[in-house]
Amino acid sequence: MSDFSKPVFRPSDTLDRLFEAEDPAEVSRAAHQTAATLLARVRNEEDPEVVDRLIGFTATHGIDDIAQLWSHMPAKSLPGALWRMYLVQLSIHHDAQTASLLYERGRAHLHTGDPIIAGAPTPASPDELVALINTIFRGAFTGDFAVALDRTAAFCRVQASGATHIADDYEVTEPERATELTTRAARLSSFAEELSLAARLWRRDDLM
Repeated sequence: MSDFSKPVFRPSDTLDRLFEAEDPAEVSRAAHQTAATLLARVRNEEDPEVVDRLIGFTATHGIDDIAQLWSHMPAKSLPGALWRMYLVQLSIHHDAQTASLLYERGRAHLHTGDPIIAGAPTPASPDELVALINTIFRGAFTGDFAVALDRTAAFCRVQASGATHIADDYEVTEPERATELTTRAARLSSFAEELSLAARLWRRDDLM
């Protein structure tokens, strides 16, 4: 445990200087290198327990600074795709109760295969959604990366549907809450499109 109780990656002074300089080319190069290194490190790790620890710590340890690099990257890049997956995982961990509410409402109204692709149980409790997103995130590093991207995209589409329908419920009585949910739905829909694109690019070996 002690090996993973500190950040997996710690930006060096060089990376700090990159942020200060705000050189887009250097920031992009660093983002791509760190994303590729993290992915390769976990994929090459043979000990399942170590892999679980490494991936399980990403929500609170190890890649917060690196994620600041990734957040500048477009969706059609490896760091950009990982950043979006990281945000989805973080949002579920942060408020699993709301995530469950949105997911269940979306599943009831969305007549597509997305709930099946995402793989959540029916109904999905907050704890089960946390377990699901952790499983999907783990699959991104140890399984088929494109499948993990597609499952996250499906998950986002289900939640976006739920947020949209619940926003309609609040439109008259709590317009501000309705606006927040509508904004969240739009963001989730955008993530779904971007992650689906990343999955297609990965399958063509074009996600760099």
